Parts: sequence; structure tokens; C-alpha cells
Amino acid sequence: MRLPVLLTTALSAAFLVASPVLLPTSAVAQEGKTFRYAYRVDPASLDPHALAETFTLSWLGQIYEPLVGRGKNLELVPALATKWEQPEPDVWRFHLREGVKFADGTPLTADDVIFSLQRVKKDGSDMAYTVASVTDIKKVDDHTVDLVMAKPNPILPVQITSTYIMSKDWAEKNGATAPASVKAKVENFASTNANGTGPFMIASRQAGVKTELVPNPNWWGEKSSNVSKVVFTPIQSDATRVAALLSGEVDMVYPVPQQDVARIEGNDGTKVIKGSELRTMMLAMDQHRDELQNSDAKGKNPLKDKRVRQAIYQAIDMNAIRDRIMGGTSHIAGTMIAPGINGYDPKLDDRAAPYDPEASKKLLAEAGYPDGFTFTMDCSNDRYVNDERICQAIVGMLGRVGLKVTLNAQTRSKFFEKVLSRDTSFAMIGWQPLSYDAHSTLQDTMNTPVEKVGTYNIGNYSNPKVDELTRKIEVEVDPAKRNAMIFEAMMLDKADYGHIPVHQAGLAWGVRKGVNVVQRSDDSLELKWVSVD
Repeated sequence: MRLPVLLTTALSAAFLVASPVLLPTSAVAQEGKTFRYAYRVDPASLDPHALAETFTLSWLGQIYEPLVGRGKNLELVPALATKWEQPEPDVWRFHLREGVKFADGTPLTADDVIFSLQRVKKDGSDMAYTVASVTDIKKVDDHTVDLVMAKPNPILPVQITSTYIMSKDWAEKNGATAPASVKAKVENFASTNANGTGPFMIASRQAGVKTELVPNPNWWGEKSSNVSKVVFTPIQSDATRVAALLSGEVDMVYPVPQQDVARIEGNDGTKVIKGSELRTMMLAMDQHRDELQNSDAKGKNPLKDKRVRQAIYQAIDMNAIRDRIMGGTSHIAGTMIAPGINGYDPKLDDRAAPYDPEASKKLLAEAGYPDGFTFTMDCSNDRYVNDERICQAIVGMLGRVGLKVTLNAQTRSKFFEKVLSRDTSFAMIGWQPLSYDAHSTLQDTMNTPVEKVGTYNIGNYSNPKVDELTRKIEVEVDPAKRNAMIFEAMMLDKADYGHIPVHQAGLAWGVRKGVNVVQRSDDSLELKWVSVD
């Protein structure tokens, strides 16, 4: 049966979500160039299975590699597997690239792949959802592996593009056979050390201060970068990060705050590359507890009432957030997936209800809360573009309809630790499906939390019909039927006010002229494509 392969091909074509922005290039110059760049945070861990956070996985993707990768247009490309096929409807076979070595010189074999995927499924892994459909992993020979599923899964190759392969021998020697969960504050050797097959390797690292990377001499890929040293510095402060670029201390910074774009573009030696993000920011509401935490609504949970969730929805002025906080660069979201994600339909993007504070007050009164109630909002203050400012604005808007909200803004490590354990009543979080497919959003943020699915459904939204459709979407091979089910599931969440989509932020990278980088809409900087004139 080859239909699933055809679907994967169709999906692969659909994933040409946005052309990358490539600064004017010259022929790759002589080697020996140093590239210095800064982002707002440091990777949460060096363990590739510890946290399903976009930046951490993107950064680790310079060191570790998956079986199936992504190209400059986010299309599927061979990585550690040169090809993949389905010998049976419920089996995906991956043919490994021969001659690949880890940075320590150990050859890559099927044993490493089996070990890594088994590790991904262990407790403590935050990446288990990427192989949730896989029930068995079999070695065909030293360079061929079969992934067996209980049911056909036509989209498995797109689900594992950030599922990285580790060295079995290295992990066993260093006591790192189990994932070191960031959520549980667990650490092991893999938390602070790395040994991958990717284009770069770590030369030195001071967590939270500076990391230096150098090219991996064992890398199998075609060399297109002239960089011999990379210096990465996490700089949380927007103003300090921008100042570092303008002073020449670094060659690139991201993200660039909207208010600093003109200053960077007006400087002779720098420019800004702009794009659109695939991450959807959303508000999650506790719909599980019988009594809302930290609230004066004792003995009950107002957020379990659809009227209250709709009241919150209609109390938030998304236009004001876009225009006053995001500088007009964000795309207001009417649904949980961005344009460019496979399964997106423009008809989904209409808002469920208009901004209307008076309607909010009426809904709250109907629900039995004419004077509102108190609760806490969790928010990061260093993870997403303008995250704390957005949350502050939302708190103010809700206050105008009688909802008395206390903002708890924390660093991303404390924020994720709290909300991913579902110790939250109301929170803003972002989700960019690693597969660039709507199924990931459904499975990971909307499915009822159970075992390895619903991991990022921090409000415990639950609709059995959405769960049923999510399971069907994963195995459906007909694109039209599949998209129809995605549409239905997204509309159910919208009708339930199960989540409140906020927006997709605009991308802005500041670079020094003479530095050539590729900007993809997943906001991932790929060092293998960087060159310095």
C-alpha cells in the first residue's frame, strides 16, 4: 500500500510554508570567520529529549540531527535517513545514511536509532508525543530500521523532524540513558554535554553566559558555511541585545523589538530581516478543577462555564494588542493554527465573537458573577515577543469587565515548570507544531491529557469529539477528508471557547551587513547556512 507515501509527499509540498529570507550572498569566502549572535534566552538543556520548546530544539538541531530534516523552505529533506517508505501500511522503514559518525568518532548505526527512539518514549521525555503512534522499533540491518504502529500513520515522517538521534554508546558510558526532564528539574550528563552527528559541536559552555561552537569535522553534509567559530550569548534585555548589535559586539540578534526596527535599519552597518511566525500564542483556561485556584469563587470553578470563557474572549481587544504592543506586525488569530501550517483554512481564522466589553459583563452576570471574581494569570517574561506586556494589557482589559486578575510573570524556566504541571488557572503560552501540521496542535494542545498526548493542554480542555477526530486525522490518507476533519475539530474548540487564540507575531532579525543568514518561518537559525563576508 503506497497511498500514505503519496499523502506524505502531498504534505511535504504543503509545508513550503514561506520562502526563506536570504541576505545578499557572495561566494563563500575563505574559512576562519567567527560568527557571534544573541538570543533572549539560553537553551533550557542540552538533552535533546528534555523539553519540547521551539528555541531549545532549534539550537540543539545544530548539534544533533533527526532521521528526516527540513530544508530552507521547511520542505522535508533527507537527514540521517536517506529515504523512507512503507513496506506495510502500519510500518515505516528508514534507510540510514552510511558513513555517518558522531562528533566523538563513533559510527551511527541502527542501534543508535533504536536506542534514541526508545529513550524518547521513556518517562522524563518531553518528546514522546512525536512517536506516540509507534509501538515497536525493529532493526532490519545495521542501516535499516522499521517503526511499527498499531494503525497506519501517514504523517510519521513529518512528526519526527525534531526527534534527535543520540549515540547509544556515549549515553550508556555517561549514565544518560534516560531523558533528564526539565519540568522535573532532573539533570544528568546529557543536560550539560552533547555528542551529535550535526554540523557543529560544542567547544566550551558557560550555561546562561556564553557557548562556543566549532564545525564538527565528522559531519557528513555539504559545507556551505565559512564559519570556523560560533559564539552564542543569551541576552534577555531587548535594549542590551540591540545595543550589542549596533556596537558591533555581535553579528546578529533576534528577536528585534518592533520599536527598535527603525533604529537598526537606519544604521549604516545593520539591517532587519522580517517575516511571519508559525507559532500561535493562545490563552488556556483551567476547565478541570472543581474549585478555581487562588480565587474568591470558593467551591466552584467559573472557567468551567462556557459563558465565562466567552466573556473573557470578548473582553480582550486583540486589535489594541496588535496595534499598540506589537507595532501592527502581528496576525490576529481566529484559530489555533497559523497560515502556513498544513490543515489551515482561512475560514477558520474568523474570530468566534467580536470584542465587546458590555457583552462580557452580561455573560458574567448570566453565569452568576455580576461582580466578577478573582484569579491569577501565569505568563512568561522572557520567552515570547512582548509576552509580559501582552499579559499586562489582558489583565487590564479583564479588569474593566469586573474580573480581578493577579499577574504572575516569571522567567521561562519557572513559567514552564509551573504551567506544564497544570498548576495554573489562566495562562498565555505559544505553540508551533514541530511537524508544521495541524494534527500536532490537536494532539498536543487540545486533546484530553492522557499518557503521552495533551502534554501542552495546560487548561485541561476536553471534548471527546475533538479527541476522536484527532485520532482519525492521524491515520487518514485522503487529504480532502483529513482537512475536513481538521476543520471540524478546530471549529469545535472555537465553539467551546476551549482556548483563546491571540496572534502570530512577526519575525524580526537584526544582522550586520556582510553576514548572510537564512530566515525560515519557524524562527530557526541554521548555522550550516551562515557565511560571513
